Amino acid sequence: MAPRRAAALRDGDVSLRDHLIAAATRLIAERGTAGLTVRDIARAADVAVGVLYNHFADKEELLALALHQHVRDVEERLGRPRTDGTLAENLHAFVTHALAAHTAFLPAFAGLIGHPEVFARFDALPNPMADGHGLHRSLADYLRTERSRGHVAADTDPDAVATLVVGACHELVLPRVFRGLTDPPPIPPGHVDALVATVVRGIVPR
Repeated sequence: MAPRRAAALRDGDVSLRDHLIAAATRLIAERGTAGLTVRDIARAADVAVGVLYNHFADKEELLALALHQHVRDVEERLGRPRTDGTLAENLHAFVTHALAAHTAFLPAFAGLIGHPEVFARFDALPNPMADGHGLHRSLADYLRTERSRGHVAADTDPDAVATLVVGACHELVLPRVFRGLTDPPPIPPGHVDALVATVVRGIVPR
């Protein structure tokens, strides 16, 4: 017997596999991943539960792909940070963007604590952010360009700076992921300004 085909696809050109990923992505965006079942996804996609296993090795593969799409959707909704201002302005925009993105991802990732197999599948996929480059590389590449223009000291290590900046964003969010908390992390007043000022000015007395 042929697999049940979702009503939404009968007159369209979207593959059933993509339709299932889209359904799972919508559920993740609406309610996170905690307690999300194959039955929930099948119901949202308007297919029988068994159809999912015709297109994915297991639930973990589907969740990883949907989580990957969710991250891309969030970044698209937020837009890319500006790069046409001063160094300080662009760094401020990058940090603000990174914090907003990580806060938006928090419910989805926090709900997967105890499911390392989903994280493993997710990590095996291309980086979903910054056109596949990821936040770290995109910032490091930007700093390399600014260094070549003389806007950043010649002896600056762009990768080290990117590690510090992205790590500062992770510090506010990752502890909540590990604790399964889905509410936004409190961002201390002036946190972004202080971080950018420290990066731009350095810490050695002048």
